[in-house]
Amino acid sequence: MKELTPRKIVEELNRYIIGQDSAKKAVAVALRNRYRRTLLSDEFREEFTPKNIILMGPTGVGKTEIARRMAKLVRAPFIKVEATKFTEVGYVGRDVESMIRDLVTTAIRNVQQEKMKEVYAEAKANVNSIILNILVPSKKKKETIKSPFDLFMKPTQPVVPSQNEIDSETQNDQTKKEKREALSKDLEAGLLENEIIEIEVDDDGSKSIGIMQGMNNDSMSINMNDILGDFLPQKKKKKKVSVAEARKILINQEAQKLIDMDQVQEMGIRDAEQNGIIFIDEIDKIIGSGNSQGPDVSREGVQRDILPIVEGSTINTKYGPVKSDFILFIGAGAFHVSKISDMIPELQGRFPISVQLDSLTEKDFIEILTQTENSVIKQYQELIRTEDVDLIFEEGSIEHIAKIAFLQNEESENIGARRLHTVMEKLLEEISFYASDYEQETFSINKEYIERIFKLSDKTDNYQKYLL
Repeated sequence: MKELTPRKIVEELNRYIIGQDSAKKAVAVALRNRYRRTLLSDEFREEFTPKNIILMGPTGVGKTEIARRMAKLVRAPFIKVEATKFTEVGYVGRDVESMIRDLVTTAIRNVQQEKMKEVYAEAKANVNSIILNILVPSKKKKETIKSPFDLFMKPTQPVVPSQNEIDSETQNDQTKKEKREALSKDLEAGLLENEIIEIEVDDDGSKSIGIMQGMNNDSMSINMNDILGDFLPQKKKKKKVSVAEARKILINQEAQKLIDMDQVQEMGIRDAEQNGIIFIDEIDKIIGSGNSQGPDVSREGVQRDILPIVEGSTINTKYGPVKSDFILFIGAGAFHVSKISDMIPELQGRFPISVQLDSLTEKDFIEILTQTENSVIKQYQELIRTEDVDLIFEEGSIEHIAKIAFLQNEESENIGARRLHTVMEKLLEEISFYASDYEQETFSINKEYIERIFKLSDKTDNYQKYLL
């Protein structure tokens, strides 16, 4: 984290997102301040809280992508929630505290995956031995009991096997040992991947019992495994799968046994509290338009429920209490109807930074198509190449695609960069359909082809017929 200066964070975001420099700088500073906070003394560290951000701009301009890439860059627990899914306390729906529970679950899952990578080699070695035992099962000796009373009587003299039986058993053991060694070599060489075997897997079909049927409230549901897990044995079920699939399943099960889940949960909670990022999309939809009539009253209730969480409080989860004091909240919305000033004053104060994102221009579309990491053009070229077909875009064709997308956004609903996928899907519809019939061929996309597909002219006035 020390090497991730705000300048480097912005440079990294530039690889995936075109423009929006103000928003990139805001999130870069917020990330760097988290690192700076760790260097403070204990006294100041507890006083310094994240400065939450609101990103304003139309859909498809990069609000969510900036937050997601930022979280991925620093490997921070990240969740995206829709503000409109939450309801005021007392109404049917999700309560706002569920976002903290979701964040903790994500953080614990991330830590668990990291720990499982650490024990992967050991788990894989154990699994090879398990698969080998399934392929060459060991013979279990069964003791014959003449009657149930034999269990309570004094043991009788053991039956001494004959020499022929001993020789036969020794020969069988030797044959089995040789077979096991041969299969072990084949298993290591990957020659048995398609063999079908029967394995025992954990039965995760446990159900939750809720207070009321149909309620989808995490705080009001009880998982019986959480209560009786230490008293009831883990249920198993048999499953027939290939050796390759069995290895994946068994490695996961063995790795679970090798890690300390108590430690994982403790680390996950700490990671969520100190590094968690919650992206609240459509936050403008819970803000009234200035009056207090109709549904605006209920919207204000949701704002007041969100306030203590953003402000800093302790939320109970099934993993234990979680503090939200140092979680970074990023709100986002178009703010076409409402304004930030329509938000309740207390919540406004908890989002001190607001950034206006720009609508995408024709030039931005060209750069999105060509200059970003794994750009849209590269994605479609690689997709078609899986059919052994090359896709080439001639000079001027990409600019023409950008022009179509830009004009469509201007004349109908502005959906930002998502319009490019609509245009590309329509443009490559025929090629994608027939690609498998033209192996080792090359398709060339030029301006004339684009005009023929969209029936364009220099005075085009209607694209709605061809686009969503």
